[in-house]
Amino acid sequence: MTTLGSKSSINTSTAPSRLMTRKRWAIIWLAFVGLSINYLDRSSLSVALPFMGEDFELTATQQGLIFAAFFWAYDFCQLAAGWYVDKVGPRRSFSLAALWWSVFTMVTAAASNFWSLFAARFLLGVGESPAPSTAAKVVATWFPVRERAFATSIWDSGSRVGAVIALPIVTLIVAFTSWHAVFIIIGLAGIIWAAVWWKVYRSPEEHPGANAAEVSYIQEGGARGAASDDEGAAKLPWRSLFKYRTILSMMFGFFCLNSAIYFFITFFPSYLVKERGFDLLKLGFFGAIPGICAVLFGWLGGYLADRAVRAGAPVSKVRKTAIAGGLAGGSVIMFAALVPEAWMALALLSLAYSSLTIAATGIWSLPADVAPSSRHVGSIGGLQNFASNLAGIFTPILIGVLVDQTGSFVAPLAVIGFVSLIGAANYLFVIGKIEPLKVKAEA
Repeated sequence: MTTLGSKSSINTSTAPSRLMTRKRWAIIWLAFVGLSINYLDRSSLSVALPFMGEDFELTATQQGLIFAAFFWAYDFCQLAAGWYVDKVGPRRSFSLAALWWSVFTMVTAAASNFWSLFAARFLLGVGESPAPSTAAKVVATWFPVRERAFATSIWDSGSRVGAVIALPIVTLIVAFTSWHAVFIIIGLAGIIWAAVWWKVYRSPEEHPGANAAEVSYIQEGGARGAASDDEGAAKLPWRSLFKYRTILSMMFGFFCLNSAIYFFITFFPSYLVKERGFDLLKLGFFGAIPGICAVLFGWLGGYLADRAVRAGAPVSKVRKTAIAGGLAGGSVIMFAALVPEAWMALALLSLAYSSLTIAATGIWSLPADVAPSSRHVGSIGGLQNFASNLAGIFTPILIGVLVDQTGSFVAPLAVIGFVSLIGAANYLFVIGKIEPLKVKAEA
């Protein structure tokens, strides 16, 4: 099996042919659309909630519990979701997941009190759980090592795009209709996408749009397909993954990252409205700036990482630089609540979100980098995403409680910034070398 950290494994692969199809890029952009809808669904409530006061009277703590309800289901389903993706493949897992989450997005429109809203968010979380592991599996299957980071940055940026477009889309729908229509419209979009994915997606070897030259380019470049698997590694039991320091470090580090990122997905709109005095128009326009910056810098980070790998830099060094540097840059979020002007806060939040996105691109490249076989990519993605989304359970509650107790966002943002620095240290000193896990004989 190819060693990802060696220069020879990167440079000896053939260059792209002019006659080669480029179906892999159409596939990953379609996955990007799916993740954008996925995050639009989950982010829509955080944007709509400040304007649902006529129907709901919720404290900040109750809002935190509702946000956390999604993550309780989403997170604990990750353990099974990664295994499920490896078992049935990306075509089935993504289509069924999108259908499920779209239905329960639409159900949210019928919520009338705290508990019905809580239940709708919980079931939404169940449906969305396979999405990121599926996208990681798609990249591992369709892309050579030297294109992996940029491809990952594309689908992962869907999370930022979904959150960004949630601001203008939701505020526009609320302004012209009501908050109920928000969930009906975006739910229908997800159902349409599920049908398209089911019709379009196949593996490279089975896809009619990918010619022999592209399939060869993908396989020779180190893509994680069944044909490249070591027989002994492929038989490694799922539970044995917990024995590796690399896996445990990936789980802890992603938890640290999401402790910061989920502020932007949950309380960020409320912060701008309550702490900085933004009205509906300002929220829809200026509130999109950090997310737009995060998308652009995420793509740039992925492009530069792939460029470094093509130039011969070890994959391990490239990944650690992107991840640790991004988490360190994300720690500036702690200063956003201290500056006197709203534009200063937006600048700091934009820098933090962009840095965290660069780190996320590296983190989501890791499952394909370290998996002992193609049959473990989704499982490892599910494991690290399970740990990361524990932050989705605890962070909204912590922020809500601290805001209720202190009356500001200073304390919660300070905690988030400190956790980001801990995450950076973890990827620098704990995770070890980024390479396929070596399967011990007794396993």
